[in-house]
Amino acid sequence: MGLKIGGRIEKVNGRELTYSEFAEKYMSQNQPVLLTGLMDDWRACKDWVSPNGKPNLHFFSTHFGKSKVQVADCGTREFTDQKRIEMTVSEFVDRWLHDGGAGGGSLLYLKDWHFVKEYPEYIAYRTPMDFSDDWLNFYLDKFHMHNDPDTYSERNDITCSDYRFVYMGSKGTWTPLHADVFRSYSWSANVCGKKQWYFLSPSQQHLVFDRNMKSSVYDIFAEVSQSKFPGFEKAVWWECTQEENEVIFVPSGWYHQVHNLEDTISINHNWFNGYNLFWVWDLLLKDYNEASEYIDDLKGCDDFEELCQRNLAANTGMNFYDFFIFIVRFAFANVVLLHTLAHVKNETSRKPSKALQHIYFNLESIRNVAVKMKPINTGVRQGVLLDLRKNLEDHSFIELCAAVRKTYELIHDQDETTPILLQCTNSVRSQVQSSEDLVAFINDALTKRGGAFSC
Repeated sequence: MGLKIGGRIEKVNGRELTYSEFAEKYMSQNQPVLLTGLMDDWRACKDWVSPNGKPNLHFFSTHFGKSKVQVADCGTREFTDQKRIEMTVSEFVDRWLHDGGAGGGSLLYLKDWHFVKEYPEYIAYRTPMDFSDDWLNFYLDKFHMHNDPDTYSERNDITCSDYRFVYMGSKGTWTPLHADVFRSYSWSANVCGKKQWYFLSPSQQHLVFDRNMKSSVYDIFAEVSQSKFPGFEKAVWWECTQEENEVIFVPSGWYHQVHNLEDTISINHNWFNGYNLFWVWDLLLKDYNEASEYIDDLKGCDDFEELCQRNLAANTGMNFYDFFIFIVRFAFANVVLLHTLAHVKNETSRKPSKALQHIYFNLESIRNVAVKMKPINTGVRQGVLLDLRKNLEDHSFIELCAAVRKTYELIHDQDETTPILLQCTNSVRSQVQSSEDLVAFINDALTKRGGAFSC
């Protein structure tokens, strides 16, 4: 079966792009791109690759062999994904060396290894500047996504300690057709090896679903039922070969299938920020409607809403309450940074810095999503009440603010290194319990913006 190949994936030297240029051209327009020149100084590119250009499997087995990882059996489908097996890195390497990555006739592919969280002292790489405005991993470095102690556990995949992964697989391993978690952005860097990517634009995603938009095609190269997926043959695919030391940016909502053409190691992140935050809410709302429809016969039960939210967290990775707390905390953090950077602006120049403009953009993006959430009254239903003053007494929140500030100073080439100002709540409302409160909080902060704060 031949695929219709349409759009072209642009290849550019990432070092020649400023963050603003990358954001406006690729993040804002939701456009995939292949980037070069970003991996030259990575430790991973030295330690993890043998002199022959192949994965240095002995290094992994020696230094990280006891780590327990998820390995996909590429020959066995389980629901909408490949069957997963847990084993140690040493066991995985032994299987790879023994039969070229095949286990009982099936190719094994190590996926979703939380390497950064497990080995924080081993700096394998540094996130490229273009991808560094990473709200998802900023947040998960300081907070759990789920605040319910009955839901959270250290090794629970639903809570997801972070979304920074290492992938390792021999030639022939692959990943089925999918769109990324939360409809986030993702970036994937080939430390060694070669991948073949097949992309489908979000405007054509309906073509790979059944008539009821419930299930999607698993493998675009297998026999696809025309009666079940009547639009599949109309789909126009974007094809891209990713070589060693190249990084690919995957925008929100782009379905993709990926094949390893050689033995390959890659580093992958999922993330979102002000540019694609609305994609996350739209997915949560869609999945919530599906979850509530699935248990519609329980609608009269007192805990119906709680069941819906529990199912949403299990299936999607977060629920309405998690997302609400997330965006409120980021709104708080951005207001603190607005106050801090505006204080610097008042002492130096009346012209807003690029970092300050970035904060305005973030708050406007959060406000736009909060407006869409108003009919749901997310926080009120759960009894959520968040207070900026109390957050300013939380060490984790202050660390979150500091991490975001340092990143914005870096990507906008500012060397201010100003301490976070913690007394910015006197002139803005500080409590948020609903999406309506959040909109009012942001409006208040933007109205008073910067120099108008009086502390």
